[in-house]
Amino acid sequence: MAEKIRILIHENKIIELSEYLQSMKPVDIAKRMMDLETEDLILVFRILPKDASAEVFSYLDKESQQYIVEIIADSEVKEIIEKLFLDDTVDLIEELPANIVKKVLKNTSRQKRELINQFLKYNESSAGSIMTIEFVDLKEDMTVKEAINHTRKTGLNKETIDTCFVIDNYRKLKGIITIKDLILSDEETLISNIMDKNTISVKTCEDQEAVASLFKEYDLVSMAVVDKEERLVGIITIDDIVDIIEQENTEDFQKMAAIKPSEEAYLKTPVIQLARHRVVWLLVLMISATVTGSIIKEFDEVIQSVVILAAFIPMLMDTGGNAGSQSSTLIIRGLALGDISTKDYLKVMYKEFRVSLIVASILSAVNFLRIYFLENTDIMITLTVCGSLFFTVIIAKVVGSILPIIAKKLKLDPAIMASPLITTIVDAFALTIYFTLARLFLGI
Repeated sequence: MAEKIRILIHENKIIELSEYLQSMKPVDIAKRMMDLETEDLILVFRILPKDASAEVFSYLDKESQQYIVEIIADSEVKEIIEKLFLDDTVDLIEELPANIVKKVLKNTSRQKRELINQFLKYNESSAGSIMTIEFVDLKEDMTVKEAINHTRKTGLNKETIDTCFVIDNYRKLKGIITIKDLILSDEETLISNIMDKNTISVKTCEDQEAVASLFKEYDLVSMAVVDKEERLVGIITIDDIVDIIEQENTEDFQKMAAIKPSEEAYLKTPVIQLARHRVVWLLVLMISATVTGSIIKEFDEVIQSVVILAAFIPMLMDTGGNAGSQSSTLIIRGLALGDISTKDYLKVMYKEFRVSLIVASILSAVNFLRIYFLENTDIMITLTVCGSLFFTVIIAKVVGSILPIIAKKLKLDPAIMASPLITTIVDAFALTIYFTLARLFLGI
């Protein structure tokens, strides 16, 4: 699709290009624009219809937005900012460098500037930072007819009108009402009589991950945000929650892989920055792995006495690490979704212990058949390896399940207790069990 735009630009078919862009959705236009060279990007942006340019701009990545703001005139910047929803404007300002922010604010109305400054005071990951003030609020003493007229007058530039939020004279949240209920109700009915008073709301300081969980739990498309006095200050819509879920999942995956979280796209992140994000955790894990080396050195005489024992070390360590990672991944996901809480630690440990008994028995049995019958290994060595594998899998699964819960209890991110760290811990247990059983069974 981007190639077609390039061809039309190269052939100077501007009218045809304009018609082609008008046939596309704003999000699709933004995707194509991000694949263009910077000169073509500006040309396409200026060809866009004025009523679509701001929406397309909101879907562009940070680099494209910055380049556009740098190049276009102040009057064009003003036009874009005035059409952007407030939460999108705040997101833009948070990402841009200081000199570009100055240009944006200079071309923003005083009223909107004050609102932006208010939003920037909220913690970056709080409900207040992701809410919008573009919503329809109704008074509880309005009639249905008055409410519909009010919605018609004020709803044009709102982010959503599907759900209207009912307040009293002190702006305290009293309930919600859908546009469907308004349309289907008698015109003289009071809003207070038909509104849903059982509303879900969050405080401005609430963590965005907790907000996302509420959206999932109650199947919401929008939610009220209130201050400490229960006054309605904004709403959060599902499109912002989808972005948060994607952001939180990406962050968890990066932490589980021992990488410092980054919001930059992979191909646009400098090599030095990628290396910096990875090397710290790799250093920590490398140093912690010296514990494994110390254990092997401690049992050096065992290996020297029965050299074949060394051949089974990689299998034991890999199986233990994989078993622990399986459990930790499930528990981390359960904690993130709210299916598991820290108070469930005994239930989790007991369940994983039972699972580990089954898994460890199957793995040990298969390993026994392979080592003893196929490789003709001595029976005592076989029992040593299979016994070590049995206990290693049990410990790995129990440790892998409980460490994320401990992290959550200590107010840490459970993802940091994932694969790399658990593997290091389980390796130490696996080797200790292995060499201890070797001494016991082989009389070393």
